[in-house]
Amino acid sequence: MSIYYTKTFQRAFGTFPLKGDELLASIEAAAKTGFRAFDTAQMYENEATTGEGLANTGIPRDELCITTKVNIENFSSEAFPPSVEKSLKDLRIDYVDVLLLHWPPADGHIAPSLRMLEDALKRGLTRNIGISNYTVAMMREAVEIVDAPLVTNQVEFHPLLNQDRLMAGANEVGIPLSAYCSVARGEVFKEPTFAEIGDTYGKSAGQVVLRWILQKGVSVNVMSTNPANIQSNFDIMDFTLSNVDMARIDALTHRNYRIVGRDLVPFAPDFD
Repeated sequence: MSIYYTKTFQRAFGTFPLKGDELLASIEAAAKTGFRAFDTAQMYENEATTGEGLANTGIPRDELCITTKVNIENFSSEAFPPSVEKSLKDLRIDYVDVLLLHWPPADGHIAPSLRMLEDALKRGLTRNIGISNYTVAMMREAVEIVDAPLVTNQVEFHPLLNQDRLMAGANEVGIPLSAYCSVARGEVFKEPTFAEIGDTYGKSAGQVVLRWILQKGVSVNVMSTNPANIQSNFDIMDFTLSNVDMARIDALTHRNYRIVGRDLVPFAPDFD
């Protein structure tokens, strides 16, 4: 089972796009709430503040799951190793728990960056490796290239986007998915179904959305600067959506509301 889908780490606190004091305060609140998994990236330009915030919590290193991602601009053999070493220095740690490739290369040739990722694992810079924003075809190719398990493919995943094909491909090759944009950057709150379902469980619309993701077998990354919302995002393990309610939410995925596409990221692949 993926490190991302153990009970402790099913819920990760995402740090994008936070910086500075706002990020420090949010990490403090998340840690007090109970979050032990934290997600950052070179591209976010906040690794140093994330490292400061985590150090300030006083939580023992072995109780944390820290994920960062290598920027596509650092995929050359000259840039990749130093960039990871800088990430560790900024994060104030000797290794990350999970190191991801943030995007597939723009030219679609995934082998070189995957091999450098695996080399980082062999060097002890990370305990686990994974990918992000990979298509089904890329996942199939990736498992043939690297010998080590790929513990996750972090992708946009929420109930307004149909990811059935991607999930089927992930299950086929044995790469668990983890979600970013879990609440579709607030778009889900325009849909009354989530609040209606939440009323029957004594839960908020956002909690229903996050619980649906977990019950799909996908771990979640959530971000908030509001302590009450941080607490709410964490409190999603004490109820289970019925099959009927899961089906009601499944029906909303036909909208195919995608946030992160080529209009936002020009080098994004042709998503499934």
